[in-house]
Parts: sequence; C-alpha cells; structure tokens
Amino acid sequence: MDIILFEKLQGEGLIHDLSLDKIKTAEKSRLFSLHWELRTLLYLGVLLLSGGLGILVYKNIDTIGHTAILIFIALVSAGGFVYCFKAKLPFSTGKVSSPNSFFDYILLLACLAFITFIGYLQYQYHFFGNRFGLVTFIPMLVLFFSAYYFDHLGILSLAITSLCAWAGITVTPTRILQDNDFNSNTIIYTGLVMGAGLIATGVLTRLRRIKAHFAFTYTNFGMHILFISVLAGMFQFDNIYAWWFLLLAGVAFYFYREALRGKSFYIVLVLTLYSYIGLSYMVIRLLFYTLRSDMGGVYLGFIYFIGTGVGLVLFLIRMNKKIKTA
Repeated sequence: MDIILFEKLQGEGLIHDLSLDKIKTAEKSRLFSLHWELRTLLYLGVLLLSGGLGILVYKNIDTIGHTAILIFIALVSAGGFVYCFKAKLPFSTGKVSSPNSFFDYILLLACLAFITFIGYLQYQYHFFGNRFGLVTFIPMLVLFFSAYYFDHLGILSLAITSLCAWAGITVTPTRILQDNDFNSNTIIYTGLVMGAGLIATGVLTRLRRIKAHFAFTYTNFGMHILFISVLAGMFQFDNIYAWWFLLLAGVAFYFYREALRGKSFYIVLVLTLYSYIGLSYMVIRLLFYTLRSDMGGVYLGFIYFIGTGVGLVLFLIRMNKKIKTA
C-alpha cells in the first residue's frame, strides 16, 4: 500500500485526516505471507530426515542388519507413494496444484527413499550384477512417471539427473569408470546429444502444451549440458577447436533468441558466461600458442581480461534493460 500517495491526497484535502490514520493503522497491522519460509523449512525437513536416516543406518549397521534397513526404506517409500496416489488430484496435461501443503514433500521423500533403496540393494547385494545401467534406469522411469503423474518440478529435476547418469553409464566403458578417465570423446558426444535432446523436449513440451510449465526445466538442464559439452570439445580437440568455437557461437545465438522471446535475463547471463569462457580460450590460445608471445602476451592478456570484464558488465546491464522494456 502506497502511504505516500494517501498523504498527498490528504494534503490536497481529498481524504480526511481520520481516514488517513485508519489507512496507516491497517498498513501496520497487515498480515504477511510465510509461504516461502514454510516451504523452505519443509524441504529442509525432508532432506534432514533422509540424511539423518543415512547416519543412523551407518552408525548402527552391525546391530540393525542390512535386510531390516532395506525393508524399512521400502516401507517408507511405499507408504509415501500410497498416500500420494490416494490424495492426488485428477491428472491433467496442464498444471495441477497440490491437494494439500504436505503432498509435495511426502512425494519427494518417497522418491528419495526409492532411489536409496535401489542404490543400497545394488551396493550391498549386487542385485543387478554388472548391469550398472539398471541402477539408474529403474529409478529414472519411476521419477519421470511420478513427475508427470503428480506434477512435481523437483521430481522432474531428479528424473533428468537420473537420465543423464544412465546415459553416461550406458555409453561409457567400465574401464573408463574404473580409471576415472572422463576425457573420453564418447562422453562429449553423449553430452551434445543429451543437451540437444533435452532442449528439443522442452520446445515440444511448450508447443504441444503437455505440462508446458516443465519446458524451462528441460531447457535449463539442456542448456548447461550443451554448453559444457561444446567447451569440452574445444579443450579436447586441439586440431579443430575453431569449429567447436563456431558451434559455441551458434548455440549462444540460439539461446540469445530464446532469451528475448521468453524475456529471460537468466538465459542471457548463462550464455554470456559460457561464451566468455570460449572466447577467452580462443584469445589466450592465440596469444601463447599461435603468436608464441612471452611477457608481452601476459600483459596483453591482463589488458584483455580487464577490458572484457568491464564490457561484460555493461553488456549485461544493457541486456537487462532491453529485456525489461521488451
């Protein structure tokens, strides 16, 4: 409520002094929302409960027993899912609100417990043998189903993370995982395909209006994965790094158009930072590998980072104003 406006009206004689006093009293005693504070506390409660259970299991594993722990985790997950199936609202391809304040958190707890159950089952009993992909594939299916059926963005993020983990495990030879060698070209190509696929899924989700509010989550994951994969390609393939830089420029231009379309300064910020990393790599490589500069190259590098740092800030300020006035 704009008290200054009412004071101006009172000064012009348009409202009575008593009315102004009542407005000020109402403003001072106005209720305020604790929505986000309560949501934050509830999410922290779920995470603390999951972490506390893990610590309890770790410290008492000898007395409790693995089978009893697995049964307990399974009961927690099953109980959460049973409650969610009973309390949920009818399914819709649009956005569906939660039936009550605790629904989202119980669903999150059930999904986290299910992931823990599958991971514990494999770690302790090697239930899936050497088929490590199944350890992420089964939770991925459950998480995607839960995200769409119960309309939960947090579960969708977990599902996309499981999808990326499953793809990485599936295409990566076991030797690479054992040797901790993540410079494999296969991982870079997989990241490119995964990032492009997630972005395409976000576009189709928005155009087909099937849970259209999920589109940004797909785009956000795909954007980061695609940019990181292109930068990794620049660093990995020295002989064709210029082609990777052109690909980076093309990806940045696409997201620049998307940022203007969706009026998203966040996308502008992300594409600017990734593009700046790629451009800086090109400049440093030109100075020290192509021109083979010595201390002069170091000074030029300092000048470059100072100048482009200022330019980067000015560009972001300008883009912020452009998006707000669009």
